[in-house]
Amino acid sequence: MPKQTSVNVIDLFAGAGGLSLGAHQAGGKVRASVELNSVACKTLHANAKYHGEIVEGDICSLTGSDLRKIAGLKQKEPLVIVGGPPCQPFSKAAYWTESGEDAAYRRARAKGIEAERPAPPTEVKDDNRRDLVMEFWRLVVESNANGFVFENVPSIKHPRNRPIYEGLVKKALEAGYEITEMTARAAAFGVAQTRERVVLLGSKKCKPVAPTETHCIAESGDLLLPSAVTAGEALDGLNGPEFFEPEEVISGRWAQHLAEVPPGGNYKALTEWAGHPNPTFVAETRFWNFLLKLSPSRPSWTIAASPGPWTGPFHWENRRLRTPELAALQGFPREYIVEGPRRERIRQMGNAVPVPVAEAMIRSILESLE
Repeated sequence: MPKQTSVNVIDLFAGAGGLSLGAHQAGGKVRASVELNSVACKTLHANAKYHGEIVEGDICSLTGSDLRKIAGLKQKEPLVIVGGPPCQPFSKAAYWTESGEDAAYRRARAKGIEAERPAPPTEVKDDNRRDLVMEFWRLVVESNANGFVFENVPSIKHPRNRPIYEGLVKKALEAGYEITEMTARAAAFGVAQTRERVVLLGSKKCKPVAPTETHCIAESGDLLLPSAVTAGEALDGLNGPEFFEPEEVISGRWAQHLAEVPPGGNYKALTEWAGHPNPTFVAETRFWNFLLKLSPSRPSWTIAASPGPWTGPFHWENRRLRTPELAALQGFPREYIVEGPRRERIRQMGNAVPVPVAEAMIRSILESLE
């Protein structure tokens, strides 16, 4: 059991509940979780012991006083706000898909035409979800939070997104928070996935200490630490027929090609570049995760929230990953229930914060306050 603290936690943009579950495991008192998506709220209700009062609603319609009232907290009771505003406006994937220039580059390559890959766009694309970073900050201030944990994709520091991130840091420092910035590597905290997240830790009492990594993920790392958790270890025991999902079955145009890709490979295994005797594809003409297959001997690649039908990672046994497997690769406990149709379950898991990462970050804030 985690050591309980006197610090209360409210989770904004709760999604499937990775942050609040991590807060629970870190010993915090999770008093409320706010989430707009109704299906994700069903997941929170299905695992209610971790998430406090569950509110289905838009954080833009709430005030800091509302949050404390929902959580049953008086104005001076200690509080930590945690949250990861939607990452889609800052996502790296958007760089290559907005203008269509990258698609033209790949078509040219597929035809054997030499072409120069275009630079990613630098202008900001209109998206109201970009404003949610400052809505998160508004509620931190209005609720008089003692600390906060903000997380997002690394590309929030891309030149076109960086003003938003730096604006958040500036406002936090001006408001008297001690700040620690870091990029958390999920695999270095015992998650069987190579996902990275930008994390901003803020505390009014003292500068938070960046959590110490618990696993070695490179040959040059601390060899006294245990090795990174592999996909094979994380998914052990989930391959039985009792976990079968009809949607996992692969059929269609590229099914046989997927079967030819070795574990840990992608479509490039079927190219002349890779030495294939009868190549189907040309290297660098598809996105890297096309026909991407897990290797049981190393961590998974990042789980996508909205993959296409041939976007990996796929299981090394030539099928799509099952919902419990997606959850396991995000560090959720085996008994955790993910509600909704398959598309929604994938979306929830793809957008989730890996639980061990959330636990480590939130523990740092709790310790700074106690």
